[in-house]
Amino acid sequence: MFKKVLVAEDFSSVNKGIVTTLAPLGISKIEHVSYCDDAYLKIKKAEQDGDPFDLLLTDLSFKPDHRSQKLTSGHELATLLNTEHPTLPIIIFTHEDRMEKARMLSSIETVRAYVCKGRHGHSDLYTAVQEVAKGKPFYSEAVAPGLLKEPLLELTDFDITLLKQLSHGLLQDEISVYLKQVNMSPSSLSSVEKRLSKLKDHFGAKNSTQLVAVVKDLGII
Repeated sequence: MFKKVLVAEDFSSVNKGIVTTLAPLGISKIEHVSYCDDAYLKIKKAEQDGDPFDLLLTDLSFKPDHRSQKLTSGHELATLLNTEHPTLPIIIFTHEDRMEKARMLSSIETVRAYVCKGRHGHSDLYTAVQEVAKGKPFYSEAVAPGLLKEPLLELTDFDITLLKQLSHGLLQDEISVYLKQVNMSPSSLSSVEKRLSKLKDHFGAKNSTQLVAVVKDLGII
């Protein structure tokens, strides 16, 4: 079982609930932070001190306040840690029960569990920690069926770039020019048109405006 766990959660009531939930597991040390930047710094320092964390448990959404942050979401935090600390397992504990969001997070190698807050949230979290400690993944019932199946379309960095530029109001030919400027391939207009067409089909969008609305609603961009 894990001995040292870091919890990134900005609501104290949720933090207390997590501590109560994990107490029977015999975890000797649980530390808390309210900001993703603080989580990242704590993980870096613990590693440097030779006393690393065994597990990170993080929410996805953090309410902005007066303090400026480089990392503003659990998604950004998990993505960065996946590169810099690839052996640190991560459990997502969130209200987000949208399938595409769960798929995107579960594609990050170090994200070992996706737990949805709600009626069964804490019991699922208890089970998730046990399963991850055994080297097994865990998904809450709300997202498990979709994650156990192959997604119809695997979203790539190229797709995210297209969607972001589309959301900024760029036309397809303008996106093609942008891709060439940032040296991203493929960058031809036909490639942009074909991929956006597939994305519209995947998300059931009739046009570019609806596509942007859907992916924003899903939290993809």
